[in-house]
Amino acid sequence: MTHPCLVTLERDSAPRVLFAGDRLVEVDLPAGTRCIYPKPPLAPLRDVDAAIRYAINHPLGTDPLYAKLRPGMKVTIAIDDLSMPLPPMRRPDVRERVLRIVLAMLAEHGVDDIEMIIATSLHRRMKPAEIRWMVGDEIYERYAPDRLYNHDAEDVDNMVLIGETELGEPVELNRRAVESDLIIYVNLNFVPMNGGYKSVAVGLCGYKSLKAHHNPWTIRKSDSYMDPAKSELATVIARIGKVAHRELNIFNIETTVNNRMFDRSLDFLAKNEDDLTPKERLLLKGLVATTARLPQAARQAIFNKFPAPYEVTGVFAGETTAVHEKAIAKGFEQYLVPIEGQADVLVTGIPYISPYNVHAYLNPLLVTVMAQGYLFNMYRGAPLVKKGGTLIITHPCSDKFDHEQHAPYIEFVHRILPETRDAMELHKRFEAEFARHPSYLQMYRTGHAYHPVHPFFMWYWGENGRQHLGRVIVVGADNEAIPKLFGWETAPNMDEALYRAKGEHSHSLDITLLHVPPIVMGDVSLPGAR
Repeated sequence: MTHPCLVTLERDSAPRVLFAGDRLVEVDLPAGTRCIYPKPPLAPLRDVDAAIRYAINHPLGTDPLYAKLRPGMKVTIAIDDLSMPLPPMRRPDVRERVLRIVLAMLAEHGVDDIEMIIATSLHRRMKPAEIRWMVGDEIYERYAPDRLYNHDAEDVDNMVLIGETELGEPVELNRRAVESDLIIYVNLNFVPMNGGYKSVAVGLCGYKSLKAHHNPWTIRKSDSYMDPAKSELATVIARIGKVAHRELNIFNIETTVNNRMFDRSLDFLAKNEDDLTPKERLLLKGLVATTARLPQAARQAIFNKFPAPYEVTGVFAGETTAVHEKAIAKGFEQYLVPIEGQADVLVTGIPYISPYNVHAYLNPLLVTVMAQGYLFNMYRGAPLVKKGGTLIITHPCSDKFDHEQHAPYIEFVHRILPETRDAMELHKRFEAEFARHPSYLQMYRTGHAYHPVHPFFMWYWGENGRQHLGRVIVVGADNEAIPKLFGWETAPNMDEALYRAKGEHSHSLDITLLHVPPIVMGDVSLPGAR
């Protein structure tokens, strides 16, 4: 039986509309193309606050939160940063709702030595307005900036080495968290690679710990880092996380949301084009024409205008592995679509937003992360595209960077990549130089820039896709230099891209379209596999 989110195009099917950054473009795909659409949003919890209270009072694998509290104890609450969800969530963010209830419980039990840390790891510092949006006005006014602040992985005096794994991997974490009687982690589990041991072991770590798994060989060994069971990335993080959990008292709270990404005025963007009402077809045609005509800043403003109306689908609290298992299952329930077999060609649009460009332009290095990293890895079981197959993306690949957030990216793309695209060489020859770069470190610590090694991590993030794919073809690039620098080809339109993908194939191409956003994952089974 065909899954409702799988559509095989007929000869008279409507054009598909794909994101190309902050533009929408129409593409005609051949009859027989298989289109994978996101599932409808899961039903939300009826009473989110009640679900939060129930979760912390009836936790998985440990005592209730209230049983862990005593007057005078030191508590640190760590909170996921703005990299999830995408785009930012309509207020109140679920993290605000969790914090309100947890802080009230701490006050009832005489706990007043409380600090909250945004677990940024080597991401950029969140701005005051961004923190306020996430935690709410009342909490922000009461705690910021002295007791609500960003983690600083380069604050040497406030980082502590608490141990090593059995393989000698260092576990270096935020001093305030390490010296606390209790760490409460508030997570929003947006994709399967987040949460679990990753929360504390990555969110509050330093570069010494992070480079144990943010490296090319770990990513190459991850058979989808969106499937924790087959992810070497998750394996190494768990090894480090177990040391942290052995040494520290950690209570995890993980939440999940559905995929209701677009507000009512744009919710037709998540639908199959053949199922649109006449009014929605007109709106979609108008949006395609409008985004083709407007300047870039105005185009992006259309999509940034409305916060995402995500709804909470689950709240789980307690021991890390038990909690994370429930959150992952809920995420898979929302995202997974069963697929039989792999395609010769995978087609996907690259949207305007990623975890690393909130309130900034999606620079070309981040396009590679989305293409060969996140979107390639949106599978469980087997990749959506065959080994040596072709990925076709739609994006302008403009040579444009946000100088506040992504200054190190500019040098990486324009000085380092022309010397080598080999991830192992990049790691060996250049990463340490960037890690010590004084100006970039200052921008990370006092401004709102990503850590100077972050562009290296972004290149590594696409490494398993890079090793698997035979070629990447960009449709709609506004230049040839950037795609060529990445080892990609360009095509003026989809017909030309598919003609090139055909190459020497004697058979008709099996083509799959991954229609994003919102998020969708293929649960891929191979013929004859048990």
